[in-house]
Amino acid sequence: MILTYYCIITMIIIAYLLGSIPSAVWIGKKYYGIDIREHGSKNAGTTNMLRVLGRRAALPVFLLDFLKGFVAVTLTEILKYDAYINDMWLINIKIIAVFAAVLGHIFPIFAGFRGGKGVATLVGAITGIYPPVVLLCFAVWVVILMMTHYVSLASIVAGCCFPIFTIVSPKVNQSVPFIVFGSQIILKLIDRFPAIIYFGAGLLGWIAGGMIASDVFVTTRWPEQAFMMHYPLSVGCAALVILIGHFLGKAKMK
Repeated sequence: MILTYYCIITMIIIAYLLGSIPSAVWIGKKYYGIDIREHGSKNAGTTNMLRVLGRRAALPVFLLDFLKGFVAVTLTEILKYDAYINDMWLINIKIIAVFAAVLGHIFPIFAGFRGGKGVATLVGAITGIYPPVVLLCFAVWVVILMMTHYVSLASIVAGCCFPIFTIVSPKVNQSVPFIVFGSQIILKLIDRFPAIIYFGAGLLGWIAGGMIASDVFVTTRWPEQAFMMHYPLSVGCAALVILIGHFLGKAKMK
């Protein structure tokens, strides 16, 4: 079991490091001689690259940011060969990897912890969890864009459809964290702020509490206590860890 925890932690660290690859910063400095964080909205992301340097610079940034999120989550698939990890736990681990990858993009260790909002990385990471849902949302986005010609409206409608598609999907609708995660995307799109920090911190605490309850009680003589203790421990851990997300969010706003 200790080896399982070690592998999970390693995957999360790798996801963060992949998310920390500052493609916009590196491309801006190498090919255009500027630090994109000193221009436009001062975000190291696709939108700012598009506004400042044009489509030719923005496209590779989007692809690289999408790819690093996708790879960060897809790598966790190797954990399915662990006897202690079932399908639902694997989805939960993937959600943590999403959080880690996007956190890496927002606070990249390779670029002085000054990154972007993580939208492209988030899309790539979610695609790594369950591609059909993302493809359906993309189809909705295209239809709304063609009808209204408003990118922001298309993004909000597509984001609102994500939790609906998740609920009706038989592969992931048993994962409550994934459904809640989908709901947080709506907040992110509407508020235009990385709300994933708050959710990710809370989810990390929730899962940690559940794992503590399972290890302490299921593996001992009192397995019947696991169910009763799962929720108090989970809520307690979530409340504690989400404070970290709160202060990280405040730091990003400043």
